[in-house]
Amino acid sequence: MDFQQLIAARRSVRAYRPDPVPDPLLREVLEAARLAPSACNRQPFRVLVIHTKGREADLFRIYPKEWFVQAPLVLAVCAVPTEAWVRSRYDGWSAAETDATIATDQMLLAAADRGLGTCWIAAFDPEAAREVLDLPEDVVPVSFTPLGWPADTPGPKERKPLEDLVHYERWLGPPRT
Repeated sequence: MDFQQLIAARRSVRAYRPDPVPDPLLREVLEAARLAPSACNRQPFRVLVIHTKGREADLFRIYPKEWFVQAPLVLAVCAVPTEAWVRSRYDGWSAAETDATIATDQMLLAAADRGLGTCWIAAFDPEAAREVLDLPEDVVPVSFTPLGWPADTPGPKERKPLEDLVHYERWLGPPRT
């Protein structure tokens, strides 16, 4: 499908079949993260691939929803701030979490392109994630997503109108005609 169809078709999936994700498809999804843009191409993120079978109790500590562990895999995206580009000249802003977020988005789109389901999860317990995944101190968990075959058809997307999201020239610039 073309890109516009893909971004329109991608949905947050909250019901999964237990069927395995073939390794070549998983690799395609992971490759999308590797190819994601990042500030100065630093790629300050890591993706952890977690098999859900036998890890349900640990994963429930991170995000306590049944559907989170229905898929055969969960992907955890973590930022590594010590590797990130920093806007040091002005305000010290670090691109680490933004770069990890872009990698997450590219994986979600790659998965949707192959018929796989995902659901962006940011409402997780970061301390539980640190413990369960044995993350080093300098690594920040950013997002999680199940990865598997959808068990149902998600409903339509609800989105604000474009006019509510886009400004021209300045924050409250004149409407574009």
